[in-house]
Amino acid sequence: MPHESRNPLSRLDPHAPLVLDTRALSRQPGSERKQTLTVPAPADLGVELLGVPEGTDIELDLRLEAVLEGVLVTGTARVPLVGECARCLDPIASTHGATFQELFVYPDTRSGGNADDDELRLEDDLIDLEPVLRDAVVLELPLSPLCRDDCPGLCPECGARLADAEPGHHHDVADPRWAALQNLTDDGPGHRPEP
Repeated sequence: MPHESRNPLSRLDPHAPLVLDTRALSRQPGSERKQTLTVPAPADLGVELLGVPEGTDIELDLRLEAVLEGVLVTGTARVPLVGECARCLDPIASTHGATFQELFVYPDTRSGGNADDDELRLEDDLIDLEPVLRDAVVLELPLSPLCRDDCPGLCPECGARLADAEPGHHHDVADPRWAALQNLTDDGPGHRPEP
């Protein structure tokens, strides 16, 4: 029976935009490096109605600090957002700022050897920021984004945008449960003249 490792070997591409090299920190606790980057957005960074278009510029301000267990990454990301309003379906475009802090543990330390599956590890002194960035941005996005807080939405009968409709916009729609009673009007077949 072949031996299966708990953590499959995966080599990070040092040239990938969200992979950072930490060798300059020399694994000396207390050493730090600040870095400002502009990187292209990865695919599928968002929720159903709102997200960051793939390939657009993400601005990152980062501080990498060497600690005993690994490298602590603290940063902010400014991302462009595009999507549509959940009520009126108008396009939305804005920018969003997200903050994050994550510890990447060294694999050869005591804590790194016993690290949980959800803890992030350094691989050959490289850090992959994509999962951290994805969590920081996506978890802050609203599931039902609005173009404005008081967006009235669309008319359920005709689909007109209520923000552009006349005041008091409404439709006289008979309840289908009462449709059979419309035959009992004065001109209907079941009409009985008064004596």
